[in-house]
Amino acid sequence: MASKGIALILGAGSNVGQALSSTFSQAGYKVALVSRSTKQTSSANQVSIAADLTNPDSIPPIFDSVRKSLGADPNVVIYNAAALTPPSDQTNPFTIDIEKFESDIRLMNTSAYVAAREAVAGFERLDKSLSKLFIYTGNWLNAVTMPSPIFVTLGIGKSAAASWIGTASVHYKEKGYGFYFADERTPEGKAVGNAISGPAHAEVYLQLAEGKVEAPWHTTFVAGKGIVDFPETRKAYIDA
Repeated sequence: MASKGIALILGAGSNVGQALSSTFSQAGYKVALVSRSTKQTSSANQVSIAADLTNPDSIPPIFDSVRKSLGADPNVVIYNAAALTPPSDQTNPFTIDIEKFESDIRLMNTSAYVAAREAVAGFERLDKSLSKLFIYTGNWLNAVTMPSPIFVTLGIGKSAAASWIGTASVHYKEKGYGFYFADERTPEGKAVGNAISGPAHAEVYLQLAEGKVEAPWHTTFVAGKGIVDFPETRKAYIDA
């Protein structure tokens, strides 16, 4: 099977990350996996890279490693990292440790922004025949506000990233670069909580990568059903 390019998975954990790795590998992609705890390994079709994604400066060297190990820039970049730091007083949203607050925001927003910047620079060098897209693993906190202080850092990080992802989706549309904020839901359109389906993410992300589905930049999906639109809790782009 001819390679369809390279899928870079930033935040390759045991659930979504592993499902993405398996699905994209089987579909004919070379795969680069990045996490803090992984061991550095490399083969002709896969590389594992250890990196701390709370540090935005770690992002450009990751892309350098992918080029060196797999021979080209990634044409599918998936940002799958998240964090949640609850306040010390769970009735008060202003009791979150500031260092941890800033670390969470760097992980979910700043480093993702740098990754998207590096992705676009790589897209410009790739063959026009390859699909080119950036997918961010989101949740419904981009579109709703939760009253519980527990979700403050998670909500801020996801919402902040969604803002520039939506902008990029329009800005790069004519070049054919896709930008997606992918948001798994229950069949009723609610948050899935801890019941996150790795296979459901992998199925939808591969469909997006191969252009098999039409989807808005804020893509909502349900395990077992694929992409399902929930317009009342989906953030839309408005041309001002």
